[in-house]
Amino acid sequence: MEIWYGAEQVPAALRDPDGPGSIVTVGVFDGVHRGHQAILGRVVERARREAGTDGRRPRAIALTFDPHPAVVHHPETRLPMITSLADRLESLAATGLDAVLVVHYTLAFAEQGPEEFVRDWLENLLGARAIVVGDDVRFGRGNCGDANTLRQIGQADGIDVEIVADVVAPSGRRWSSTWVRELLEAGDMRGAAAVLGHVHRLRGTVIRGHRRGREFGFPTANLDAATAGVVPPDGVYAGWLVRSPEAGVVGGVATGEERLPAAISIGTNPTFDDVPDRTVEAHVLGRADLNLYGEVVVIELVERLRPMLAFDGLEPLLVQMRQDVRDTAAVLGVPEPEPIRPEDVTAF
Repeated sequence: MEIWYGAEQVPAALRDPDGPGSIVTVGVFDGVHRGHQAILGRVVERARREAGTDGRRPRAIALTFDPHPAVVHHPETRLPMITSLADRLESLAATGLDAVLVVHYTLAFAEQGPEEFVRDWLENLLGARAIVVGDDVRFGRGNCGDANTLRQIGQADGIDVEIVADVVAPSGRRWSSTWVRELLEAGDMRGAAAVLGHVHRLRGTVIRGHRRGREFGFPTANLDAATAGVVPPDGVYAGWLVRSPEAGVVGGVATGEERLPAAISIGTNPTFDDVPDRTVEAHVLGRADLNLYGEVVVIELVERLRPMLAFDGLEPLLVQMRQDVRDTAAVLGVPEPEPIRPEDVTAF
């Protein structure tokens, strides 16, 4: 999938009258949840279906915004993004799109009228032959454009407009980013995964912590919670630490991503009083040799095991940590590892 950061990176051939053109959708797509996937799936399906006898077909393209428009218009509002831009683009690529245009959203950009936005960005820049959106679409100055506005513009300009009806869960509730945020804030990781269609992910750079865990046989990779994404409530979670393809290189060849089972602690560790800021700490089960400092990793949160607790001394804490490892192995369906001896820890 191609990624264009700004209009200047969009190939001129895309808007050539004799070119293949595109099937386009527009949105923030935070989380790329099941509702988004329905729209994106239609874009990809139509692009492939409309291939000519010579094999040429329109390109399936999404236009997305960064930062989130709500944050630009209301900077005082707390609206944590479900996914980082990097994870959003990764999820968009998984839908089969040919390209994504990332538009830097500003107040000046928001001053465009509905017709100006559609004609300048979708028709003239991206060569849109058809536009596919959800029925809750809003665009243009003050969000004055809606599905009916888009239909009218499309009819006037000879552009097909497809409005995808709301996709709802079996409960009848509409799939939405708001619902995902509610579930994440409640620590309901399985519920969030059901709406997203995939487990919730945090992404960040491994930083140095207090290095206390390695002294107890529980070495951890630490991420700054403030930069990791939407971090759920404090507690201990079962999940996976995922290393990028760049991290696994043998003889100059990328070996693919590496997914490692992990017990993940989120919070300030109330048993000790020297951790003022929230951190995300991932203990990879059975591994004492991982050197991850400075590496960008992904943490996948599968299930919340328990809330964060303060223990009366080190021994009760270690007993609980050993139980957390056993519970994590059971949730993830992996063998329970042998305890790690502190003297065997060579990294972290």
